[in-house]
Amino acid sequence: MNQPLAPAVRIDDMPGHRIRRLHQISVGIFLQELGDMALTPVQFAALQTVAHAPGVDQRTLAGTIALDTSTTGGVVDRLEQRGWLERRTAPDDRRVRQLWLTEAGQQVLAQAVPAVQRAQEQILAPLDEADRAVFLRLLQRLVDTNNAHSRAPGDVSR
Repeated sequence: MNQPLAPAVRIDDMPGHRIRRLHQISVGIFLQELGDMALTPVQFAALQTVAHAPGVDQRTLAGTIALDTSTTGGVVDRLEQRGWLERRTAPDDRRVRQLWLTEAGQQVLAQAVPAVQRAQEQILAPLDEADRAVFLRLLQRLVDTNNAHSRAPGDVSR
């Protein structure tokens, strides 16, 4: 028995496909710029968040960088194993683990930021300043409006 053919669609015209491709490109550029640092975009986001909110708890970190709590736990484990983050028990609630950058974490972040900025510039290089502003504004609108559909919604109140 013959199966009916699926309707013909051009995946290159689908926004989800283009977003996935841009994500692949973005990660590739990120890893190229950071070279031997062996730091992923998600790890960078975690370090950057902890740097600007010392003592943040792991659940809040997960919401801030839009990851589920178990994935965040793995990210924090790896960063802690590398000596870049440390967990401390919250003084007012022993069940809560607060996160702090170590001196080595501060150093790696200081080294990573210029490379990450170069990566962002390279991603946006095909766009002029006006197009960049429009692109980023529209991208933020899509993220904010569709945030609830994520498996790990981010904190859009930032």
